[in-house]
Amino acid sequence: MLGKWFGGIVCGMGLVSVAVAQGHKDDSKAFVASHYTKHEYRIAMRDGVKLYTQVYTPIAAKMDDKGPYPFLMTKTPYGCGEYGNDKVGGRATGNEALLHSGYILVCQDVRGRWASEGKWFEMTPAHDGKGIDESTDMYDSVEWMLKNVPENNGRVGILGISYGGFYTAASIIDSHPAIKAASPQAPIMNLWMGDDSYHGGAFMLEANHTFYAPFFMPQQNPLTVEPKNNFDFGTKDMYAYYLKMGTMEKLDSPAGGTNPYFHDQVVHTTYDEYWKVRNLTPHMHGVKAAVMDVGGWFDAEDLSGPVQVFHSIDTLSPEAKENTLVEGPWFHGQWARDNGEHLGDVHFEGEQSVFYREHIEAPFFEHWLKDKAWQPLPKAYVFETGTDVWKKYAAWPPTPAEKKVLYLQAKGGLGWSAPMEARSKDEYVSDPANPVPFTTEPSGDDVPREYMDGDQRLVAKRPDVVVYQTAPLTEDVTIVGPVKPMLKIASTGTDSDFDVKLIDVYPEDYSGPEGKLAGYEMLVRGEPFRAKFRKSWESPEALVPGKVTDVDFSMQDVNHTFRKGHRIMVMVESSWFPLTDRNPQVFEDIAKAKPGDYVKATETVFHQADAASGIEVLVMPKGSE
Repeated sequence: MLGKWFGGIVCGMGLVSVAVAQGHKDDSKAFVASHYTKHEYRIAMRDGVKLYTQVYTPIAAKMDDKGPYPFLMTKTPYGCGEYGNDKVGGRATGNEALLHSGYILVCQDVRGRWASEGKWFEMTPAHDGKGIDESTDMYDSVEWMLKNVPENNGRVGILGISYGGFYTAASIIDSHPAIKAASPQAPIMNLWMGDDSYHGGAFMLEANHTFYAPFFMPQQNPLTVEPKNNFDFGTKDMYAYYLKMGTMEKLDSPAGGTNPYFHDQVVHTTYDEYWKVRNLTPHMHGVKAAVMDVGGWFDAEDLSGPVQVFHSIDTLSPEAKENTLVEGPWFHGQWARDNGEHLGDVHFEGEQSVFYREHIEAPFFEHWLKDKAWQPLPKAYVFETGTDVWKKYAAWPPTPAEKKVLYLQAKGGLGWSAPMEARSKDEYVSDPANPVPFTTEPSGDDVPREYMDGDQRLVAKRPDVVVYQTAPLTEDVTIVGPVKPMLKIASTGTDSDFDVKLIDVYPEDYSGPEGKLAGYEMLVRGEPFRAKFRKSWESPEALVPGKVTDVDFSMQDVNHTFRKGHRIMVMVESSWFPLTDRNPQVFEDIAKAKPGDYVKATETVFHQADAASGIEVLVMPKGSE
């Protein structure tokens, strides 16, 4: 959601390879202009609300496939753009193989946004057949298109990235039987639970504020011209900006450029009904289509969505024709435009996005919508970082994986055996006035995506960060699935954050093709956790100062091999700013915290026989697949 995804083009968040993306866009637009005809419709839903819909139909005489054609549709809250029959966009897909094959391309402005009528809701709640929602809007749209758009073959495919991924997933609940294939890509599934808004109970500060304040706001629709927004941060140094703003209360004011959408994100600080009704995962029933759930291991925004929708469909819609998880080495939406060869300094041995578009996405839709022969996809088709190879598994996480625990040890050690010391701990002082940064680069008005595999040497020597690492590995270690920290902590505060990072430490003499990775401390996965939520997301509970306390949580999935000669590292810190909001380290509703509430706290991490800390991981046995 927060990368500002517009039907195949990522805006904001410092797009890598802008020239490459622009080149693809220009080529695709030129092809659509010469090989498709455009029509605009306003399709009436069952309650009379009309949704603006762009339809591009192939010119049969110019295509190898002479038709009839299936529909390929996307829905967006960001505007289909290029309004008017004389203007060409074609935002359903940027996949050139699909454009050249011939599909009736459809883009629809969702209810309540841009040229469509109605009222917009953040992550429209699903009503399970008892009201109007995204499923009914898609059903009515498909029914109308089948009857009114000529040269269609009676089949519909839908896809979308980010918010478009949410609309794709929400549209296949109790779906129209003509929807034969769907691909929710980086879908938002549960905003509060490890998705765009909150991770581990901590607010994803910079991503949300830079999305809502200058960009995404309520509209007086229908409209076709974006309203002017004059909000200006006045600096590229977002660490300094948010530190100066001080409190969430000030950000949620005219000084912070707030609007009703941002306000809702800020004030709902627990997992209350606002969030629960927007959780799509319990509603993925009645899915009749073949589904391909797509995500990126380094997606800073919607990393959890693809895995969530994958498991939800497996559980609630076993009748789905197919349900496959595809995960590549990508940032948010990278698979659709960039070549996917690298993220920051870390390279992935080839153009992985091009491979995906040509050998995974295009064949998927060609088979289910045009009956083309293909090699069926495995249950999980996932890129293994570290070795830079694609793996095919019959389940996710892979069934052979074995549960193990990496234990924190005295003197910064990390190992597979539980600590034996009677007394062993590390202490550090967490100061909200000097929080640990998540990047040292001026990020501007968006989160730099490179932090997701960035070099953690930038913070490793800070006194408020504790570091544990193995000896150099004597053989490869492959970790798959969720990573689960299990900490024994104490604090002098009544609330604190415990941010945990899993890191791949390259050898000091590393001389690989990247050239910059000698001693590199690559972030593989990192997550914050707000200690007051250790027992309940709905009913937070204060820490008792000085009391040894369990802090157990789950980080998002990985598929990474730590190579022989590398080290596995774990970092623990109590701020990650301004990626997440600061914890005052006092038990309270942070949305209402005052400047004077932010105080220092001494944090203790135990690693002793009766209070062992570690991270539980799933390790692939040697030689297994």
